[in-house]
Amino acid sequence: MDYRFSDKVLALKPNAIREILKSASDPGVISLSAGNPAPDAFPIEAIREISERILRENPIGVLQYGVSEGYNPLRDTLKEYLKKKHGIGGDDEELIIVSGAQQVMDIAAKTFLNEGDVLICEAPSFVGALNTFRSYNAELVGVTVEPDGMNMEELEKVLDENPRAKMIYTIPNFQNPSGVTMSLEKRKKLYELAKAHGVMIIEDNPYGDLRYYGEDVPAIKTFDTEGIVIYSGSFSKVVSPGIRAGFMMAPKAAMAKMIICKQGQDVHTTMWSQMICNEFMTKYDYEGHLDYLRKLYTVKADLCMELLDKYVVPHGIKYNKIQGGLFIWCDLPEGADMLDFCKKLTERKVCVVPGNAFLTDSSLPCNSFRINFSTPTDEQLTKGIIEIGKLAKEIIK
Repeated sequence: MDYRFSDKVLALKPNAIREILKSASDPGVISLSAGNPAPDAFPIEAIREISERILRENPIGVLQYGVSEGYNPLRDTLKEYLKKKHGIGGDDEELIIVSGAQQVMDIAAKTFLNEGDVLICEAPSFVGALNTFRSYNAELVGVTVEPDGMNMEELEKVLDENPRAKMIYTIPNFQNPSGVTMSLEKRKKLYELAKAHGVMIIEDNPYGDLRYYGEDVPAIKTFDTEGIVIYSGSFSKVVSPGIRAGFMMAPKAAMAKMIICKQGQDVHTTMWSQMICNEFMTKYDYEGHLDYLRKLYTVKADLCMELLDKYVVPHGIKYNKIQGGLFIWCDLPEGADMLDFCKKLTERKVCVVPGNAFLTDSSLPCNSFRINFSTPTDEQLTKGIIEIGKLAKEIIK
């Protein structure tokens, strides 16, 4: 049969990272390409205990339909947590539970973007979000990411030149893929520019609790007096990605329509996942668990940067030190063939993600690649980075 795909999906391409993971699934391959939590990061015993208890004490509640907005005890827990820890939330704000933070991007795009509307994002940016926005036939315009976040002069120029701009998508903390953290000055400037041009902001913060160095920077949502910021959070990197639980906060007037859009997607987020997260946050040492994760990943991040400094940097590859998160962005020297470099690494049984996968247009020039340090063991990380250094020494002049 000659399948006639919709215009919305006709031009979509497979997620580059998901495709790379197919190669990385070979047990002989060292994967520095995934973004998965470390195996030691999962609170397995707590999840087992909670699952057994709720299935024993409240089986109908966990197996029955729930409301689209989410499990009310978890919503209340999160509202209190966000207000107390991050200063986010107020009487005009609403919070709902979603099936992973990826759904926030889909709901926001479905609610606010018409075909041909412009969505401004960081360049590079998270490929999963980019593909979601593409599926609504939005025009994506990238703004260069600098060591302290998005280039604000470039952003202002892009806003001036694109009257159909509707939204700005940003990951201000430990950005995926660049690892960059946006400065407070730039966060305030981004908000003022968005307000002046009448566009909304999606503030995606899946890694915010994974800071290893430095001080926390206030969320953009904390200065949202105009109701233009949609805030996205997730349990994927701090509890489990497999349970597919996240949350979004937005002004009530905007959220009313977004809830309707969620109803058309999945009716509601899995009740088991929501109950797991609420029990873990309220009856276990959630802050202690976050401290444990930070210590676990600080060791791995330190090891990764030490290895890069020792084996890779001397051969012409540069990177920016990170303050948190799970990723490090590496820049090959100008003129180096990044795709050929990544291909040769794969032939040596080491997988990284080519940087062009994170651009609004993958055909644009790019000499960077992303590595992840949370998933591999220390031994794998060491072997993989040594191999990167060996290849760099051989082919970079």
